[in-house]
Amino acid sequence: MLETELETYRENFSRLITGNEGKFVLIHKKTVVDTYGTYEDAIKEGYNRFGLKPFLVKQLQAFEQVQFITRLIDCHTSHVKLQPAG
Repeated sequence: MLETELETYRENFSRLITGNEGKFVLIHKKTVVDTYGTYEDAIKEGYNRFGLKPFLVKQLQAFEQVQFITRLIDCHTSHVKLQPAG
């Protein structure tokens, strides 16, 4: 899902980033719709144009922070019975 939009983003990145860094781009399928000053404006336009059909809103950044997980760890919550003070 959104593979086409991400490919379109990568293909057009050099053109889009020029003068638009920090703005948000709206992409539907292979169409770059426009750039917007806020995430909210881009999302609103995406829903107005495409309804519930998939579209991508992504911030244009020269350097993206990469987040990764090196391994999966089971998370357990321990339950401790508290004793009254005294």
